Amino acid sequence: MQYELQLNGKTHSVEAEPGTPLLWVIRDELKLTGTKFGCGVASCGSCTIHLDGEPVRSCQTFIEDVGGSEVTTIEGLESREAKAVQQAWVELDVVQCGYCQSGQVMSAVGLLKENPRPSAAEIDDYMWGNACRCATYQRIRAGIQRASEIMEA
Repeated sequence: MQYELQLNGKTHSVEAEPGTPLLWVIRDELKLTGTKFGCGVASCGSCTIHLDGEPVRSCQTFIEDVGGSEVTTIEGLESREAKAVQQAWVELDVVQCGYCQSGQVMSAVGLLKENPRPSAAEIDDYMWGNACRCATYQRIRAGIQRASEIMEA
């Protein structure tokens, strides 16, 4: 079937079978590989994208359920919160292997849009479900706290 997809501010026409996870459309059809495959069951967060500004797992979001929604991937992230997170990630050297980081960043941006001054406990609660095999959770938390400070400046 043919689907129209609003992705990163542009309209794309894609061919996909109903039931195709949005992750595969983004990666295989549109060749945007920043969104990663991790577990396939929405448990690890590597495939996190924004759907109408809200973080969702693209491995369990199906192409036919997207409709007229705006999809944003790590490649299209440009908000004030995104810039602060990206700056904080670089300043604090948050990344180790980097595989989970697009999902971590997408979730962190979602958190800061919802709550620009989260406590450590609020960060942990919101980010729960974003797995990091390198266990950089303390650096991720510090990065989100730093991004919050950057946004206040």
